[in-house]
Amino acid sequence: MHPVIFVGIFVLLGILFALQGWVSMRLWSYPVSMLLLAEAWVLQYFLWGVLCWLFWWWLGERIQQARWKWLLTRLIPLSLLASVVEEAIFALVFPNLPLNRPHMSYLRRLAFEVDDDLLENMVICWFAFGLFRAIGYYWKYREREVAASQLETQLANAQISALRMQLNPHFLFNTMNSISSLMRSDVAAADNMLEQLGSLLRITLKRGDAQLIPLRDEMEFIELYLAMQDQRFGSRVRQSISIESELHDALVPAMILQPIVENAYAHGLSKLDRDGMLAIEGRREGRRIRLSVVNTGVGLNSDPGNGSSGQGVGLANVKARLRLHYGSDHEFFIRELDRNTVQVAITLPFRLCDRREEPVTRFGAE
Repeated sequence: MHPVIFVGIFVLLGILFALQGWVSMRLWSYPVSMLLLAEAWVLQYFLWGVLCWLFWWWLGERIQQARWKWLLTRLIPLSLLASVVEEAIFALVFPNLPLNRPHMSYLRRLAFEVDDDLLENMVICWFAFGLFRAIGYYWKYREREVAASQLETQLANAQISALRMQLNPHFLFNTMNSISSLMRSDVAAADNMLEQLGSLLRITLKRGDAQLIPLRDEMEFIELYLAMQDQRFGSRVRQSISIESELHDALVPAMILQPIVENAYAHGLSKLDRDGMLAIEGRREGRRIRLSVVNTGVGLNSDPGNGSSGQGVGLANVKARLRLHYGSDHEFFIRELDRNTVQVAITLPFRLCDRREEPVTRFGAE
């Protein structure tokens, strides 16, 4: 509704009507100046563009909200007045119109123009009022749509936050159980593990409510978590991490890998006495990221607590958060690579974070 655009559209209509009139008169062999036609039509629609925009500026909000009784009792007189004003200016600017008629006084020309164009003017005026009304309906529709979208986003964020909050006590409870077990066999290791737990909690508090974080930050958390598990399992498990360097700044949901790694230890690696293997891999596949966690141990069907569907607290939480973040634009699967090896893989859209000045963590420690 910018005045230049609004009035410009009316002027364009005037030019089109002038061209149509000129072509019609040429076909009927009626000589008339194209310039005169253009000046007359352009002025007429320029005046209507200005008048209608003034109505919008003065009464636009009222027109959008008013009831039909107000529209009929106010806008009919207003449209009649606008028609007279427009024709008064037109008759003043073009004293030689209408063509092929004897010279008339200003008032007679004004009466002639009003009588000739009143219906057309009323149609233009009420078309503009209808346009204003339609714009109001569209704006209300868009406001409701935006409000619904905001509510949906707020609900999704609340659900994601609730799922994140569910992970923290679950992770803390399991870690404290591990520390408690170590206290009976290796007090120094338990003490070291408690310090590492404090570091993990500081990282969690530093992140606050952030839902998407750079992969490097997620891997910093995972490396500390793996160091804690190394205190518990020692040489029984060989750990490896391989993340492509271009993925360090890729955005991933916070704590998306920790429940998967915890699940690997709880349902697979903890069942082994030796030669356990845990491999975390991240690579880019076109415009997507693929994160994979592979561990040895018992197969999916060998551990009743695991289940082939992977519906434990940790994995169910990961699935729910992925669905809330990405909808259907992600993949999650868990499968047996062989009888004693399980893989959990996630595929996400590749998106980079804005901040890149932070140091890269030490990925790939064996």
